[in-house]
Amino acid sequence: MTLDKRVPPGQRLTERFPVLHEGPVPKFDPVTWNLRLFGLVEQEVVFTYDQLTALPTVRIVADVHCVTGWSKLDTVWEGVAFRELLNRVRLLPQAKYVMVHCEHGYTTNLPLEALLDDNVLLAYRYNDAPLTPEHGYPLRLVVPKRYFWKSAKWVRGLEFMAQDRPGFWEQYGYHNNGDPWKEERYAR
Repeated sequence: MTLDKRVPPGQRLTERFPVLHEGPVPKFDPVTWNLRLFGLVEQEVVFTYDQLTALPTVRIVADVHCVTGWSKLDTVWEGVAFRELLNRVRLLPQAKYVMVHCEHGYTTNLPLEALLDDNVLLAYRYNDAPLTPEHGYPLRLVVPKRYFWKSAKWVRGLEFMAQDRPGFWEQYGYHNNGDPWKEERYAR
């Protein structure tokens, strides 16, 4: 596939993996850490880190695109497919959106259908090694078809909602959808 089919408009390639985030890198305590699936579900589900990492693992190779203008091709991620998590919770029929809750109160919002792509996962490994704390360890959402701020670091909860509401950066003017191919960087 040619580069023009892999690199969206307004992006430049990088070999580096820049570190951008809001707030300090959180400490990970495997004893107290958990991942909550809540909101419009029949019953809330909570995973410990050991329970989460015991679920079937998937590996994807994806191009990622940051709203600041860089793109990194062929990144390798391993973790639990979003669809795998959905097999362990019963959503109520009105659940159409997901608010991703992370450490330090960071959030990002996505339509549920965007998370159902085969290549969306909650990653704990990157390039055949454990994910580093600066890049989201112990758990990072990876949504390759959206700008990378939607691939939230340090995920702690998935809230299923009937109505969309803006996450952290979306409240500060970032585009609600974040499609890099449409250059949906900022709200108009």
